[in-house]
Parts: sequence; structure tokens; C-alpha cells
Amino acid sequence: MDVIRRNTDYALRIMVNLASNYMKGSKTSRQLSKEEEVSSQLTSKLLQTLKAAGFVKSIMGVKGGFELAKPPSQIQMLEVVAAVQGPITLNRCVLGKDKCPKQGKCPMTAKLNSLQQTIEENLRSVTMADLAELVKDN
Repeated sequence: MDVIRRNTDYALRIMVNLASNYMKGSKTSRQLSKEEEVSSQLTSKLLQTLKAAGFVKSIMGVKGGFELAKPPSQIQMLEVVAAVQGPITLNRCVLGKDKCPKQGKCPMTAKLNSLQQTIEENLRSVTMADLAELVKDN
């Protein structure tokens, strides 16, 4: 089981690409597809999802394409993951008593809740600017 699904990984790569080029102009779907080695059809679909979530905007015209809708430092990895695949959940029991009747009595509940919190905090602490900086350094 993948915590971060393949489509989400592709979307994150597209976002990091755009973050690396923030304020340098837009990129076409075709450019992003080629640079990130994602099929053009899937790239277009992911860009529409990211646009609907407010992370990217499309620019019309000859020099048109896609660019980030806000600064990369204001886009958390957790937000992108949630927009593409929905929230990451370790187990149903972390979703509350209505999803797990043994919550509160089960010895695993506290540990799973702690792990869930750690994952969310870590993903929330990483921005597209952070990831773009890593790409620049490599």
C-alpha cells in the first residue's frame, strides 16, 4: 500500500517544477509532461485538479500555460496530497468513534493517532518552496 499514490507523486513533481520556475513565466502542459515524464493526458488531468484546488492558474495566449496561483511558500505538501488523493489516513480508527467502535478501548488507538498526527505535521511543514530548493541544490 502506497501512502502517497502514483498520481499524487506526479502532481507533486509538476508542482515542484512550477515552484522552481515561479515568477519566470508559465509552462505548457506539454512542457510539464515531457520534463516530468508523465503522460500528456494525465498531466492535463492533474493540472485541472490542481487548478480547481487553487494551486495553479492557466494563462491564455501565445505565451500561455500554467503557473502557480500563489507563492510556493504558501502551498503545503499536505494540501496538494489532499487535493489529489484525499486525506492520508493510517487506519479507520483514527477517523473517530463512529468509524471504530473500539476506539478508546483498543491499545493501538493512541499509537495510530500519534502516527497519524506525525505524518500530517510533517507533510504540513513542507512547502513547494522547500521542495523546489531541494531540486535546485541537486
